[in-house]
Amino acid sequence: MAESKDAGDPPRGPLGGIARAMAFLGGVSLLVAATVTTISVVLRWTTSQPIRGDFEMVSIASGVAVFGFLGYGTLMRANILVDTFTTWLPRRVAGLFDAFWMLVWAALTLWLAERMALGAWETWANGMRTIGLLALPYWWAVAIGALAFAVTGLAALLWAGRFARGRF
Repeated sequence: MAESKDAGDPPRGPLGGIARAMAFLGGVSLLVAATVTTISVVLRWTTSQPIRGDFEMVSIASGVAVFGFLGYGTLMRANILVDTFTTWLPRRVAGLFDAFWMLVWAALTLWLAERMALGAWETWANGMRTIGLLALPYWWAVAIGALAFAVTGLAALLWAGRFARGRF
């Protein structure tokens, strides 16, 4: 990965591009969920007939949205950090604590990525679909979640390295 000039800047390069693209996809997905909800509510109010399968579409779009923001949030260090116990420590020592917790976050998200990738494969192989009016296949949404967790894990590893080297 190409290092940015300022150590506090988020890393650029392929990982940054993928994280931004996933966040954009998450934003578009959230807009789709909001639009479907709005149209469905208006239709229900005016014609008593909502969009068929609106709950299925909104639940999948909302899940994709949440997953899309994880990697970018980690890359921008916009995740929740609790530093109540480390604010009094020297910056370098606090950075080592942050490196440790970023490693924990990376391990967790990379493990979830592997599990979700396996789940996406099994969902596709079994032909599983949503339970509802549309019976949509959803292996692709699980695969997007796996990719999002993988990007999040890589971003966390990148920051863990920076924290450990004191470049934050």
